[in-house]
Amino acid sequence: MPRTRDIMTRDLITVSPETEIAHAAKLLLEKGINGLPVVDEEKLVGIICQSDLIAQQKMIPIPSIFTILDSFIPLSSTKRFEKAVQKIAATTVADVMTPDPVTVRSDTGIEDLSSLMVDRNFHTLPVVDDGELVGIVGKADILRTLIPTPEAG
Repeated sequence: MPRTRDIMTRDLITVSPETEIAHAAKLLLEKGINGLPVVDEEKLVGIICQSDLIAQQKMIPIPSIFTILDSFIPLSSTKRFEKAVQKIAATTVADVMTPDPVTVRSDTGIEDLSSLMVDRNFHTLPVVDDGELVGIVGKADILRTLIPTPEAG
């Protein structure tokens, strides 16, 4: 059974936390990829995906409040509101990336990789061996394993 190392992309396109949002979006579109590892001094610090950038286009969820005896009672989380505002107003990758992303190892089996992606709704996962970013794998990479190769055909 194939392992992650057999299907991952080794020629990595990465961005830094200081990269502007527009540049990250351009890379995602031009390269036809869903996610970019975010590295700081060669260390993986996050991942930015298309969905992170799309979240910027959402309306701000205004928290509802009501008053009882002159006290304000919030009906939604202030922390969630602040995070939404931060994402919408983001100008750099650091503002919208997912920090400390879930990673897989290059020896992870395809079944485990597939289960993780489906169960946790991940589209792209960084591949890290011994603390070093060695690749990236996406759902499209797994799909390619379903297509017979000419030599197998």
